[in-house]
Amino acid sequence: MNEENLVTYYNKFNEDKRLKTKHARVEYNTAMHYINVCLSQCQTHRILDVGAGTGAYAIPLFQAGNDVHAIELVKHNLRTMQKKCPNLDAREGNAMDLSKFEDDSFDIVLLFGPMYHLISHEHKLKALNEAKRVVRETGFILISYCLNEYAIIEHGIKEGFLKQAVEKGEVDENFHVISKEDDLYSYVRIEDINKLKDEAGLTRYKIIGQDGAAEYLKREINHMDEESFACFMAYHLANCERYELLGASRHALDILRK
Repeated sequence: MNEENLVTYYNKFNEDKRLKTKHARVEYNTAMHYINVCLSQCQTHRILDVGAGTGAYAIPLFQAGNDVHAIELVKHNLRTMQKKCPNLDAREGNAMDLSKFEDDSFDIVLLFGPMYHLISHEHKLKALNEAKRVVRETGFILISYCLNEYAIIEHGIKEGFLKQAVEKGEVDENFHVISKEDDLYSYVRIEDINKLKDEAGLTRYKIIGQDGAAEYLKREINHMDEESFACFMAYHLANCERYELLGASRHALDILRK
């Protein structure tokens, strides 16, 4: 991961508005649904949001009465979060080094941004092992990943870059995106996610297609009235754990335990 490129990107990108459209609310609502499922099984509600952005999850979870702590690498995002919620414990930090937090000290650890931007398997594993260290034996780690097939279908096929990507060696013979260390995003398949889980010695509670078909139906979903959108969300939540649908989602939400 090139931190300078990442900071430049987020200084221009309006992270604070990213989850406000209806189609993006599918990703957000799904994550919040499963966070609350996990919280319902915890006696205490101490949450660490790693790579918290501008506080899309940390702030409402804090306002709901949970003991929330947040770290964020990008200073612009961190300042926005601190300004929006001054009482939230929000600090600058890196997913691969959670040394400021004690072992076994959180019920929930969220890794919703870091695995998008950590490129190498080794760096992803380091972040996952740090989350494992600070989560309690009875707790949950929730990780969001960007999935390979969405990148191939949306950017490669729909936007017409696939042939060029093949010619430039940006995908392998199986059409897995080859991310370079200075790229902003890493795209994975379910087998990559499983390898990280196994190497970290974690067990899976659930794996979810976080936004399902929403990213392919942006126009239709964004034009829905609230009742129609609620019906779509009910459909999505009823089917987002179906294994045969996972790979086509833009994001996968992996929920792990020690």
